[in-house]
Amino acid sequence: MTQAWLELTRPDGRDVRAPSEAQMAAALADVYSGKVANPDGGPGSAVLRFGYDDGLMYEVEVSGGGNVRFAEWSDRDCEIALATPRTMQALKQADALQLWRMLAQRQVAKIRSQPWLNND
Repeated sequence: MTQAWLELTRPDGRDVRAPSEAQMAAALADVYSGKVANPDGGPGSAVLRFGYDDGLMYEVEVSGGGNVRFAEWSDRDCEIALATPRTMQALKQADALQLWRMLAQRQVAKIRSQPWLNND
C-alpha cells in the first residue's frame, strides 16, 4: 500500500516530518524575517514536500521576499520533472502559509490553479 508523507525543510536545513501548522508558520516567519540566509549568502528558504513512498512528490519552496516555487516530480529523488516549475513573487506570508496548508491537505489541483507567473 502506498503511504503518503509530508516533510518540512526549515531555513536552517533541519527536516521536520509531518509538521504541525505551528511549525510551518514558524518556518515561514524565519524566512520572511530575513534573519536566515542560505550558505551562498542569498535569502533563506523553506520547503514543504508532500509525496508517496512509491511515487509522486510535490514541493512548495518559499524564499525571502515572498518568492515561491511549486514543482512536481515523479518521485522523491526528483528524477523526472512532471511539469515546468511554477513561480510567484512577493507573496504575503499568510498566502504562503495557505499554499502550504493546501499541500498538507493534498489539494494539489488547488495549488495548480493558483495565479502562477508561468502557469501552463
